[in-house]
Amino acid sequence: MTATPETNEHRFIIQPGTLYLCPTPLGNLGDITLRTIEVLQQADLIAAEDTRRSLKLLNHLNIRKSLVSYHEHNRNEKEGPLLEALRQGKAIALITDAGMPGISDPGTHLVVACLRENIPFEVLPGPSAVLLALAASGLSTERFTFEGFLPREKKKQREHLESIRQFPHTLIFYEAPHRILSTLKQLAETLGNRQAALGRELTKRHEAWYRGTLEEIRQQLDTAPGDPKGEMVLAVAGLDPLERRQEDAQAYDHLTIQEQVTRLMATGLSKKEAIKETARLRQIPKREVYSQAIDLEEP
Repeated sequence: MTATPETNEHRFIIQPGTLYLCPTPLGNLGDITLRTIEVLQQADLIAAEDTRRSLKLLNHLNIRKSLVSYHEHNRNEKEGPLLEALRQGKAIALITDAGMPGISDPGTHLVVACLRENIPFEVLPGPSAVLLALAASGLSTERFTFEGFLPREKKKQREHLESIRQFPHTLIFYEAPHRILSTLKQLAETLGNRQAALGRELTKRHEAWYRGTLEEIRQQLDTAPGDPKGEMVLAVAGLDPLERRQEDAQAYDHLTIQEQVTRLMATGLSKKEAIKETARLRQIPKREVYSQAIDLEEP
């Protein structure tokens, strides 16, 4: 396959000494953009997470270019030579195995280095498993947090989930197939059995979606024939506002009004803000809280 715009008038011309972050297809090679193809055709050098996988894409596009590996385990070794090539005027295309370079990917370190060295770079739009999963999840898309891969150590995983448990917006996770069942179990135990959507093999022939509560999705995978396969993206609903109010109220129900206002001020709220929040949590008039907290001093 050779993809070239019909005229040179609209052809994207890359600039020397510039790093280009080029998103690549998640699975369907037809999803690559013309602009990414043009950059790959013109680049002096292509830095790839896995040169073997990237070579298949480049062969499909009939592109023959110098290819170097750049991944998490060799980034410290490769960063210097890549920056030097950029300083010498080389145009470099950075690609990952699938999706957007720099998202759960060492490409972010190269971007930081370019910023530090005042080397120009450009990010091209294109495929992103994060946004695809969010749009397909059926969950709220107004706000979301991308969590990437959870820590592998159970204690750290639990601690991290506790730190985000009260987030009211949709959470997006990446996960490997051999860990997905245990991760779903941990999510349900820590966050509660929330609504979620799990996508695997996105844009590929065997793309599949599992929807329901976290426990229902785990059961669907557990009873499916064979072991879970393919890269996975999981979208999980944020904490329901009503549930959050109930949790907030329970956290303070053993305190007096004065103690609650004092504790809220210790978190950084002003006395006025703490009184208002106490009234909201207890669902009582502000004047009732004010009458009992009037003698409290600002921290």
